[in-house]
Amino acid sequence: MEFTLLGSAATAFAGVWIANRLIKPDIDRPTDLLIGSAAAGLFVGRIAAMLLDGVNPLLHPGDVLVVRAGVDTGFAVLGAMAALAWASKFQLPRTFDLLAPAALLGLGGWHLGCLWRGTCLGTVSNLPWAFPVSGSSVGRHPVEIYAALGMVLAAYLAHRLPRRPWLATGAALGLAAVVRMITQPFRPSLTGGPMGWYLAGLVAGVAVSAWSLRSRPKPRSPFGRAREKVSPPPV
Repeated sequence: MEFTLLGSAATAFAGVWIANRLIKPDIDRPTDLLIGSAAAGLFVGRIAAMLLDGVNPLLHPGDVLVVRAGVDTGFAVLGAMAALAWASKFQLPRTFDLLAPAALLGLGGWHLGCLWRGTCLGTVSNLPWAFPVSGSSVGRHPVEIYAALGMVLAAYLAHRLPRRPWLATGAALGLAAVVRMITQPFRPSLTGGPMGWYLAGLVAGVAVSAWSLRSRPKPRSPFGRAREKVSPPPV
């Protein structure tokens, strides 16, 4: 059992719970919806990572539980969004917009969980707040702390946006991608990280946000239905 990953998951859960307690979104069981969707996304991302590495999940079912071996970020996000849409009975965009800030704060909690995993540090740095790895005198960027703070700021910005359909969703997607893109160069990596997924998330977020701002909501009557032009009765 990987207890450090459980600690990170608990920190992410705490972030979601705190956000929902503060924001109080008008939706049933918001924390359950997000945690369940995140678990589904984690499963999808792990399966995708195994397939991309040439490992058949059907022949090695036990490897699915070895999350530390790798989770594909892009497919995990797609899986989580699909699971959330299904769990909410496709009440879109309302569900996505209401839960977007809490989702970002949950991501911030996951990054902050580096404290339990011992994986907060990244590339070499001479900045005053750099920390050395145990047994070394070389300072390194606390990159996961950067990411956690970035996600908290993104959650605040998404929450403060005007209430327009898909605007909070698009902003959350784009801001999360920006945070990951900015912090990725500070992570030790041989491949540079999944920058393609981050760029796709940024483009999608900007496109959705722009479409939301340009679209005009339909006027509604006091009874909640769009006004319809009624023809006068024939004389």
